[in-house]
Amino acid sequence: MNDWWKEGVPAFVVVGRVNSGKSSTLATLLEVDDDEVLRVSSTPGETTGVQALPVVYDEEEWMRFFDSPGFQQPVEAMRKIERIAGARAPGPEDLKVFIEQYAEQFPDEVRLLAPIVKGAGILYVVDPCKPLRDSFLAEIEILRWSGRPRLALLNPQGEPNENEEAWRERLGTSFNLVRTFDAHSARYDERRKLLLALLQIEERHADRIESVVEAMGYEWDQRREDAAEAILDFLEHALGLRTSDAIDQRDEGIPSRRERKQAALSEEYFSRLSKLEGQCVDKLLKVYRHHLIELDVDPGKHRGLDLATGETWQKWGLNRMQLTTAGALAGGAAGAIFDLGVGVHSLGAGTVIGALGGGVAAFFKGGQLPELKVKLGGGLKLKGGDGKAIVVGPPASPNFPWILLDSMLLRYRGILQRAHGRRDAANFDEAEGESLVRQFPSERRTLLQKWFNSCLKGAPDRGKEPEVFAALVESLEEIAQ
Repeated sequence: MNDWWKEGVPAFVVVGRVNSGKSSTLATLLEVDDDEVLRVSSTPGETTGVQALPVVYDEEEWMRFFDSPGFQQPVEAMRKIERIAGARAPGPEDLKVFIEQYAEQFPDEVRLLAPIVKGAGILYVVDPCKPLRDSFLAEIEILRWSGRPRLALLNPQGEPNENEEAWRERLGTSFNLVRTFDAHSARYDERRKLLLALLQIEERHADRIESVVEAMGYEWDQRREDAAEAILDFLEHALGLRTSDAIDQRDEGIPSRRERKQAALSEEYFSRLSKLEGQCVDKLLKVYRHHLIELDVDPGKHRGLDLATGETWQKWGLNRMQLTTAGALAGGAAGAIFDLGVGVHSLGAGTVIGALGGGVAAFFKGGQLPELKVKLGGGLKLKGGDGKAIVVGPPASPNFPWILLDSMLLRYRGILQRAHGRRDAANFDEAEGESLVRQFPSERRTLLQKWFNSCLKGAPDRGKEPEVFAALVESLEEIAQ
């Protein structure tokens, strides 16, 4: 006991029936996404002993939680404790005697009661979808006899039914508070509220619990900034991405050879773009402590599923009118994007249109699929004056940067919604949901459009970068809310 107990640190033990969701509740509350630290499983008896899980900020332990085995013989244990108490009502001293005398006969009950008798508060996790049977009533009585601060958590494992009201009524007579906490869907706000609930039942350690809540909020803000930085870095590198290769006179004169070289460069382009996306999503997963999820990013998806289908260009990114407005306010740069889209054959027409009205080019290109899956950045161009190179760059649409941003914001939202107590498969390499960038205020779209244009030119505007970073942070905060 002395090896894992620490005096002066508020402690809470999570107890309940086997498979009630004790471990998944702790995993979600403490963001433990590592089976070597906290095993989350539907296998009965997976938690065989008491496991201490400290809450540490700035290398100092502020709180401690215990994962415990579930009740195995609650009715029999309750009767033993009643016999120990005799004619009087059972209390904490009777639980101590029970622990000393019945460790071999009731190993699981003794293990889970040990930290409670030592001074830990109680988080009792139940599945309100199950009927309130005598065995549950026995558990409730034993925990009530401890005299320790008690919080009951309703963790539904199925669809709500008529049993929940009976649970609430019975728990309300024996616990200080009753709260709902779905370990498979709880997000930051629910985690914070649960800690505040602990503050209500354990006033002796109010300063430490308040410090944890404050540190949790500060860390959450820092994570948002880290995520914005990762997305900013991804967009800059993705929009500036080009693949190129030298082309000799013989290949230049034979269209089939030139096309094969372009196809190879296109394959390389999409592979590198996919790698950039995967790296960004991986950073976001690490920022939010998702370590068990493995990404499987298919380079071909950008060519086959994402960027070559009309649905992608219509569903994500800005709509035609928003592109027009953003392009107009961004100035002639929108026309330059049009130029890049059609290649050398435009003879600069896009730039001329852009000079007259920056939104015109964006309007005509924004509502249709790009003419090429990838564009030729200048087509065949001189390289060093002696040779020529073929350059493959981004898809020929001003909506491309917005689709990249949209897809990453949608993935970010999915990561935020992913509770750490879940162990089912997750896929964050594809964006799901409706467009988020279309909800941006026009001022933010204009700012981002100007910065996108500079990145597409290969010269990111460092002067605007702090504003863009702040805009991304604000966007991530809106998604979280």
